[in-house]
Amino acid sequence: MPYSSSTALFIQATRERVWRALTDPALVKQYLFGTTLETTWQIGAPLVFRGEWEGKAYEDRGTVLAFEPMRALAYNYWSSFSGLEDRPELRQIIRFELEEQAGGVKVSVEQTNVDTQARADHSGENWRSVLTKLKELVEK
Repeated sequence: MPYSSSTALFIQATRERVWRALTDPALVKQYLFGTTLETTWQIGAPLVFRGEWEGKAYEDRGTVLAFEPMRALAYNYWSSFSGLEDRPELRQIIRFELEEQAGGVKVSVEQTNVDTQARADHSGENWRSVLTKLKELVEK
């Protein structure tokens, strides 16, 4: 049975600023653990995250599944740290949604198709940290 995690955070900024931070590789690098993102954001296009974590180089992969400017984006995802084969049915699904609210934007992120509850919980903690850094970047 696949597991999932989700979290959301309110950011006092325009939808445009938040969207740009989610999709512009130069900004992504500033809040996503120094990761280099490569993608065209075309549906079906590859997505690559490269970087170094605790002294170890990584290259994580995915495919863009949805791209609705200013509203939502989704991709499947395989982590080189997962210990799992990179097979489509094992890839997790990451979905971001933006909802305009008074004074800002609610950003939600959901990660599904996770193989264990422990990994889902860990992902949830990571996303809370990432969204907090995103908020700090976008609100300054």
